Amino acid sequence: MSNITRAVWSFALWELLSGMSLTLRAMFRRKVTLNYPYEKGPLSPRFRGEHALRRYPNGEERCIACKLCEAVCPAQAITIEAEERADGSRRTTRYDIDMTKCIYCGYCQEACPVDAIVEGPNAEFATETREELFYNKQKLLLNGERWEAEIATNIALDAPYR
Repeated sequence: MSNITRAVWSFALWELLSGMSLTLRAMFRRKVTLNYPYEKGPLSPRFRGEHALRRYPNGEERCIACKLCEAVCPAQAITIEAEERADGSRRTTRYDIDMTKCIYCGYCQEACPVDAIVEGPNAEFATETREELFYNKQKLLLNGERWEAEIATNIALDAPYR
C-alpha cells in the first residue's frame, strides 16, 4: 500500500467506522443473554450433576450393594458398607460420597447394573461449608426422590446410545 493510500485510510478513520458498523449490526440481532437465576439454558440428557440414589416404583432402594461403583471410582470418593437381609438379598447400610473428591466422570453411573446411582440434572448445589458436600445414603435417596422424574426421562433419552 502506498503512503498516499495509507494516509487516506488513516484520515477517514476506517478502523473506527468498521467497528461502529459491526456494533450497529449487532444491536438489531436477537439477544442471546440469559438472566441466569430466573432463566436457565437447556441441559443435555447426559449432563452429570449432583448424585442421587434411585428407588424402584414400589419404594425399595435399587442398590444391590455390588460395590462396582466404589471399585470403579478413580477418585475413591465412594464408600459402601453392606449386609445381607433376612430374605438373602444384599443391601447397603452405608453409602457415602465425598463430593469434594468427586471428579464427575460418570463411571459410577456406567458401572451400576441396576441404575441405582446416577448423576442427576441438578447443577446448583453450592454450599457454605465442606461438610455439606459429604453425602450420606439418606441425602442421596432424597436427591433421587426429588429428581426421579427428570432422571428417568434422561435415562430413557440416553438409552439408544448405551
